[in-house]
Amino acid sequence: MRASLFLGPGEFETETIEDPALLPDEIRVRNLAAGVCGTDISIFQGGKGSADVTPPIVLGHEYAGEVVEIGSAVTSVKVGDKVAIDPNIYCQKCYYCRSGKKQHCENLTAIGVNRHGGFAEYSVVPEKQAFRLADHVDPEVGAMAEPLACCIHGVDLAQIESGSSVCVIGGGAIGQLMVQLAKLAGAATIILSEPVALRREIGLANGANFAINPFEEEPGQAVRRIVSRGADVVIECVGHPAATRQAFEVAGKGANIVLFSVPKPGVTFPLDLFSVFSKELKIAGSFINPDTQQRAVSLINENRLNISPLITHRYGLDGVQDAVLKQMEDDSIKVIVKPWS
Repeated sequence: MRASLFLGPGEFETETIEDPALLPDEIRVRNLAAGVCGTDISIFQGGKGSADVTPPIVLGHEYAGEVVEIGSAVTSVKVGDKVAIDPNIYCQKCYYCRSGKKQHCENLTAIGVNRHGGFAEYSVVPEKQAFRLADHVDPEVGAMAEPLACCIHGVDLAQIESGSSVCVIGGGAIGQLMVQLAKLAGAATIILSEPVALRREIGLANGANFAINPFEEEPGQAVRRIVSRGADVVIECVGHPAATRQAFEVAGKGANIVLFSVPKPGVTFPLDLFSVFSKELKIAGSFINPDTQQRAVSLINENRLNISPLITHRYGLDGVQDAVLKQMEDDSIKVIVKPWS
């Protein structure tokens, strides 16, 4: 099969590699669409994924496809089914897996991180990692199940209550999903903070009540002009210290702050501890998608979210490196690799 191999920082190469054998509990998937994630960018730049990366490897952990072969013990899917892949494989034996915190699994492996993934014509995955998509779902939309599942985990941590005010910082693909999930959760006022006009427009079309440009006005003042007390919930989706600072500026008393984005390792932020103390701020990180993939697929199957407008660019296998670079640019929201295009 043809695959785009990640050879090390800054380098992809399209090659023909051997199709992996199929174990009894595995399925072979014809990969139809794979999204480029911030984690892919981090790996491309020499950083760490959700698990350790050892090149050469086929990246692509956000993807959907069609089942073309099943192992002898497979019962939950059949040939011809559309599926979205949950990339994260847990050991089920360590302390965290046995304590309901599997996202911290001490032996985590991930398809598209340290096991061949979606940037290839085919992949072989355990049956339990495949979630059935409805027949009407476009594979490009289905490929968004994994990032959506991660967002659902973040929204769970945010504890959005009916009638609350929510500020989402960053209008990339993750921020756009967060806006829609906040609306589904019952938020009364949703504010998107995003400097790129196109992203603000899409956010407003998909559920944000207000959109502000943090480069043109001071975010704390802008949010308090809309909600005088400040935001009840803040979800940061950028991964830059300036966005983290903004999260604390817009937060009201008693706010829940979720730092969702993937920062560069070693980046620090000076925290005003008295503000955390006096405002009773609750701060949470959010890591991957423990037990939320099915909820994401259910929302997609029932057309509860408007995902297609978030997909702005498409590349073939020979363009994976260009796709990663495009995902880093302001004119993109979600970049998709289509192995068979």
